[in-house]
Amino acid sequence: MLDLKLGDHVTLALRELHWLPITERIQCKLCLLVHKMFVGHAPDYIASLLMRASDIPSRSSLRSSSKTDLVVPRTSRKIGDRAFSVASPRAWNQLLTNLKPLHSTASFKSKLKSFLLHAAYTGNTM
Repeated sequence: MLDLKLGDHVTLALRELHWLPITERIQCKLCLLVHKMFVGHAPDYIASLLMRASDIPSRSSLRSSSKTDLVVPRTSRKIGDRAFSVASPRAWNQLLTNLKPLHSTASFKSKLKSFLLHAAYTGNTM
């Protein structure tokens, strides 16, 4: 007999349906918008909210600032961490490096969802 905790049956159903939990779904949407910005399919106002780490002269020579890493602005309040200009670079920078250079949005979306499903249901968080 299975020893189910409160909510475990929901988690099992989500896993079987290949649905992302809410936190990972938000991460997926943020990363998809950033990907679209990199391939030129996002509106200009989205691109204006994000800054590449390689575009900053003091960071461009650092090994940690690849061409796809984004600058995560500092915030002084917890609510500021939820702003798109903060949350999306944070989510994007935590992705695997082999996901970032994909040019096909369909391929990126598929691999991103697989990555987030694995992270959500194995306990490895972003």
